[in-house]
Amino acid sequence: MAKALNILHSLVPISQFNKGKASQIFDRLRTEKELVVLKNNQPSAVILSPEEYTRLTEIEEDYMLLLEAGKRLEANGDKPTISFENVLADIGISEKELEEAGDVEIE
Repeated sequence: MAKALNILHSLVPISQFNKGKASQIFDRLRTEKELVVLKNNQPSAVILSPEEYTRLTEIEEDYMLLLEAGKRLEANGDKPTISFENVLADIGISEKELEEAGDVEIE
């Protein structure tokens, strides 16, 4: 029942935008993850908070990387693999040092 109430609370009629309430609607995203915009009583769009968008984007990226890793392992067949721990040891880096380095974006 609580989930249904949350969904009902997140509904925003598109007419609210026409009534000059866009600012109030966007302010709601400070406390809510998403809002569903209704047009003719049907869901027409979803507005996400920046944090929720980032969270979902990161989940998608992680999933794509997992799929790629699975494909590579499958293509590798029965060839021996090297564990992550052994790779770190070979190049002289600890997991702690790797974590402290933070994320690096490659363009």
